[in-house]
Amino acid sequence: MLASEIMASIPSSYDKGLASGSLFFFPSTVEFEIRLCPALQKKPKLPTPHFGGGVVEPVLEPASKVDPFAPPYDPGLYVGDLDEDYVVLLNKYSVLPRHFLLITKEFQSQTSPLMPDDLLQAYSLLVAAKKAGRRMFAFYNCGKFSRLLLNRLLGTYLVPGTCSESLAHSVSLESPGKPFAINSLPYANHVFRFPRNLPSQSPEDREPILANAFLSLFDLVVSTIRHEPNYPAGMPSYNVILTLEHLHLIPRRTENHLLQETKENLAVNSLGYAGMLLVKSDREMEAVKKEGVGKILRSVALESVHEILVNGEMDVNPML
Repeated sequence: MLASEIMASIPSSYDKGLASGSLFFFPSTVEFEIRLCPALQKKPKLPTPHFGGGVVEPVLEPASKVDPFAPPYDPGLYVGDLDEDYVVLLNKYSVLPRHFLLITKEFQSQTSPLMPDDLLQAYSLLVAAKKAGRRMFAFYNCGKFSRLLLNRLLGTYLVPGTCSESLAHSVSLESPGKPFAINSLPYANHVFRFPRNLPSQSPEDREPILANAFLSLFDLVVSTIRHEPNYPAGMPSYNVILTLEHLHLIPRRTENHLLQETKENLAVNSLGYAGMLLVKSDREMEAVKKEGVGKILRSVALESVHEILVNGEMDVNPML
């Protein structure tokens, strides 16, 4: 299927999946940048990857809990194939309506960087959404400290915009075509602004632009991590946010934030850095408000050293 056909199929596929019980919609309310979803307390846990010897080995639970991103796909979640190597599935446990996933058909570790075709296919869906009168962004969680799943996938949300994207638009660039940081954010972030005509370019012309943008930001992520002396050894973890105008990469140090008031872990993934922090109770909501969203996001991320990096000054963590 073409990206435009995928986008046209999403509404009816979502309605059918909801009606059949293949997917569940968890209603939520928004307070500031925090989204309250009590149903998250009952959400089943997916199989957990085992990290050993540098290889991600899925630890599968009983047959009823096998990898939901591997065929045969639930017909109530399946939207269609995109190109030869990807499949689009609806999110079984959605907090926002019509959340869908772009998944590689062959298993690819979610500790590995995105490939040019991953970016190209995801971007094609964003372009198709815009032509259909919808606003979307895609996100990717890479590494064991960024809310990892079994198979490499990019989630996509239909939303009016993201907080980080709004801030990115406000940055005036002296050198277009080069990475920049949003200095008003309290954590390390690396952003690339695409050419304005990228949505209208051919896939052949888009691919090198997307790939070069990702590589330039990935280099900065690795350099930021190397600048952190206490970063855990191993593959880097980071979150990715992709919009029509920008690519954002945020290096991570840990998966959860320990709330001081409740003494419970709060999971933070790419959506947190897009301005959608999910909590599962009023008590957790109040604890987050008391600590502050900025402090929470900073605690699982790293200190910004963007200026040091662009000036060529860097200490190296030999553990990486």
